[in-house]
Amino acid sequence: MKQQTLKSWFKSGSPWVWLNAGAVAIAVIMTLGLLAVIASRGLGHFWPADVIEAEYRIPGQPARLMAGEAVESEEVPRARLAASGLPVDAAGGEFMTRELLKVGNREVFGADFSWVIAEWLHEPRTPEDLLVLERREWGNFYGYLLSVSENGQVVASGAAAIDALQQRIERGNALHAEVMRLEKGEIGRINHGLERLRLKTRKLELEGRLTATAQADLDAERAQLDADYRVLEARLVGLQQQVGRDSLRVRTADGREQEIGMDKIVRAYQPNAMGLFDKLGFYFAKLWEFVSDEPREANTEGGVFPAIFGTVLMTLIMAIIVTPFGVIAAVYLREYARQGWLTRVIRIAVNNLAGVPSIVYGVFGLGFFVYVLGGSLDRLFFPESAPAPTFGTPGLMWASLTLAILTLPVVIVATEEGLARIPRALREGSLALGATKAETLWKVVLPMASPAMMTGLILAVARAAGEVAPLMLVGVVKLAPSLPLDGNYPYLHLDQKIMHLGFHIYDVGFQSPNVEAARPLVYATALLLVLVIALLNFSAVYIRNHLREKYKALEH
Repeated sequence: MKQQTLKSWFKSGSPWVWLNAGAVAIAVIMTLGLLAVIASRGLGHFWPADVIEAEYRIPGQPARLMAGEAVESEEVPRARLAASGLPVDAAGGEFMTRELLKVGNREVFGADFSWVIAEWLHEPRTPEDLLVLERREWGNFYGYLLSVSENGQVVASGAAAIDALQQRIERGNALHAEVMRLEKGEIGRINHGLERLRLKTRKLELEGRLTATAQADLDAERAQLDADYRVLEARLVGLQQQVGRDSLRVRTADGREQEIGMDKIVRAYQPNAMGLFDKLGFYFAKLWEFVSDEPREANTEGGVFPAIFGTVLMTLIMAIIVTPFGVIAAVYLREYARQGWLTRVIRIAVNNLAGVPSIVYGVFGLGFFVYVLGGSLDRLFFPESAPAPTFGTPGLMWASLTLAILTLPVVIVATEEGLARIPRALREGSLALGATKAETLWKVVLPMASPAMMTGLILAVARAAGEVAPLMLVGVVKLAPSLPLDGNYPYLHLDQKIMHLGFHIYDVGFQSPNVEAARPLVYATALLLVLVIALLNFSAVYIRNHLREKYKALEH
């Protein structure tokens, strides 16, 4: 009886339902676990951890004071430590604890991080007056504030120095922001105008139209730009003098004193004296800096806004390019092409293109788009720029086009499947009412197939936004000094190189000279890339669902 019941249970298909449900549950749990690991390792980097100070007593050597943040710890065999030359007592236990401290003060110690033996750290403490300085260069400084000076004169010392320091940091950051605005904004506009005049002069020379009148007009415009530049230069020098007037004197935990210019400091805080709400405020301020600021210190400090901007802009341009081409190809294959062996071969080729490694598309983009098409555009439309290339070099447009070619098969297949699902009766009804085939296609078929088009676009965006290998060849760089979208004509600079979150992860994780400092940023940037892709996909899903509801009545 039980055997018969078991056989009927198998025949009902329930085991396979449960098996599929279990596989889906395992996949969801693994995905959520992976995201949790990435989030915990990445987002924890921005929390202001306490800074410990302790005596480090290596046997047989003088004791010295150390200060830093505890990053990680591990158990290491004593034999391994002894083999590395450390004076380890072999009579102890089998393992010793080794801790990684972020000690900062790179100009003093030569490195931001140091491995220490936990058993040799004595009398650890967390002094409330221990100061952390986040700097634009040379990483963090850990030590004690002695005094604050203005134009070489001490204006505050002792307990009052911290308030004076915070006031001057706020002032220095505001002046630094104004300097950057002048350099990248107004001075950048003038430099762009001067370059435009140079190219215009060269173009008139090549065309033989550089008359005395044209030269005089160009000289007048150039003189005006030079005059504007001199005004801005004087203003910039004044701002830089104001930024550099303040300084502070600090002392490291082991007693070394040094002078630091206020223009080198981003923020100062005392983590050991901060309460929970102070730390929460600091944490969210650091998170905002991460998503809104530019990178510093070989991409291991600061933010990733240029990479976010480049990723989103490139993906949007790719979507604008791939959607019409994919839809047109699918409409031709489904609605106009004669269904025969040639059409079947084309469909097989399209499906196979979806499995081609992405780096192959990158090589194709570099060879065809950059060198052939870009070089031809330079010869035809930008001869005045020679020998410097305009479009004959990797840039935003070629990166977007390469991704469009890479994702084109996905859009074609999804759109064609959507067209195939539309009932033939709807087409015949439209034709019977007097509409032409083109009108039927444009006003009936394509609107009803739009959810399928959006499905193809969602899949294309999901793949394109995370690609890295082809982009390394056709336009993505480690650091782009300016955004490809600004206030200078033609506003959107398709020839400009960009940053990308995926390449930023690769660069920080595998090319950074400071591995320990870069590691948490790899996780944080990876989480951010996942969120950006999810946001782009959710936006497309919302549009697709809206279109599906709009045309659901026509399907029935």
